Amino acid sequence: MPHRHPHPAHVSAPATLRTARGAVALVCAGLLALLSGCGKDTDGPDARLLRLSQRNEPATLDPQLATLPDEYFVLRALSEGLLVPNPAGGQPLPGVAETWSVTDGGRRYTFKLRATARWSNGEPVTAQDFIATFRRALTPTLGAPEARSFFVIRHAADFYRGKLSDFSSVGLSAPDPRTLVIDLEQPTPHLPALAASGPWLPIHPRTLERFGGLTARDALWARPGHFVGNGPFILREWRANQHLLVTPNPHYHAAARVRVAGIRFQIYDHGDTEERAFRAGLVDVTMAVPFTKLDNYEPPIRQRQLLHETRYFALNTTRPPLDDARVRRALALALDRTSLVENVLRGGHQVALSFIPPGLGGYQGEARLQPDAATARALLAEAGFPGGKDFPRLELTTWVNTPVLEAVQQMWRRELGIETAIVQREGKVHMAALRSADFDVAFTPAIPGYDDVAALFEEFIDDAGNYGRWQNSAFDALVREAGRTFDRDRRTTLYHQAEAILLEDAALVPLYFNAQNFLIAPRVHGWQTDALWNRFYLDVSLE
Repeated sequence: MPHRHPHPAHVSAPATLRTARGAVALVCAGLLALLSGCGKDTDGPDARLLRLSQRNEPATLDPQLATLPDEYFVLRALSEGLLVPNPAGGQPLPGVAETWSVTDGGRRYTFKLRATARWSNGEPVTAQDFIATFRRALTPTLGAPEARSFFVIRHAADFYRGKLSDFSSVGLSAPDPRTLVIDLEQPTPHLPALAASGPWLPIHPRTLERFGGLTARDALWARPGHFVGNGPFILREWRANQHLLVTPNPHYHAAARVRVAGIRFQIYDHGDTEERAFRAGLVDVTMAVPFTKLDNYEPPIRQRQLLHETRYFALNTTRPPLDDARVRRALALALDRTSLVENVLRGGHQVALSFIPPGLGGYQGEARLQPDAATARALLAEAGFPGGKDFPRLELTTWVNTPVLEAVQQMWRRELGIETAIVQREGKVHMAALRSADFDVAFTPAIPGYDDVAALFEEFIDDAGNYGRWQNSAFDALVREAGRTFDRDRRTTLYHQAEAILLEDAALVPLYFNAQNFLIAPRVHGWQTDALWNRFYLDVSLE
């Protein structure tokens, strides 16, 4: 399931950027020397600490309750799943499981765990630990936000919904401590991607039992001195609204690949503060670059990561006139996305004429919107609003102050003759309104929780729910069939047909595919990120 929660990192990243002109190259030898660690801050205790910027104080380090990339930045250092994301994209890499096999026509996955996999207290990581983790995620009283990602497991949804009380009937078994068998409801080609996702990270059951049981939401077990993980690092310090410190886990199976003395996740609530800290040599890798400072840096200090993240407008199809596909299409076709990307954002973003980011899970879409203001005006007139006459004033809601919305507002006024009111809400309020369909048009990100297009397509099938409450039975059937199809060509064809319906019916208005611009100090070597907001800590070293 995608992480669709508004993320302050996105707020300070290019979504909040203001237009600027000109290009100024200000990276001089003196600045390079400072950023290389020649200042006192990297000559002392920080010399072998990797200092990473965060935009959020983690609300939790419970992998089954976490929702934000900021939380998983830390969790990926502390925990390791059956499989791990691949920095290059594509098939996940071995994690705790060193091998896995697929049988029963794609309905059974068998994972063989490493003999060397250990918790940070030295105990072996077992298949039963993963079963306990998955049972916890499927226990309704826990309220795991991504519990649905486990519904591919046989009878998991019935257990979660209370239709089944005996968990032994759920498709999870451990023939021995190092073998985990997962039986599925149907063939699921994207199961490896799910197994590498954040919500599938394991917890240490014995520790949770000491702190209220497996379903307790109390975070005491996830604090320094209590957190028992199986990842490359151990949680040593957590200073609220300042930083979190992790140090190497000597029991990690690939401890030799940990090449820093620790990682300090430093919390900066504003991009300008973060950039000043970088210039002062106090942080090694930033979350973003203030738009007005982009031209102050050049590669390799300034880097860019294209993201599998779609910024789009959700349209509430239960509210007139947005219940009319002609109106929705008019809104989608009237926008000049090239102008948004090149003149407003100017941060390497890509125009989105489709919903699915290119390359997600290897997918390349075919269907594309064909923006045309004249066609948009004709559609609006056909729907009963010629020149925008009598069109109701819609609210355009957001959680972030971004010039994109003002630009869209002006385009709709100019091309369609309609008026909108921009309403900014606090992030949690905005999300609550989205979930309850209390909005007209809402600006929001779609961030897939795992590297497969199913993560986004399945948001729109009729029993999964979607913000705009759009439904289409033909779309649902195509997505369900694709989700159980192992033949890659056939699966792609089905998804192409589904995306064509999504765009033709204007279930939403895609705007652009996001990009992350960030700064990295020259003393950092081996740094890798991916298009899903994952950071990779193994093999990273410092000069």
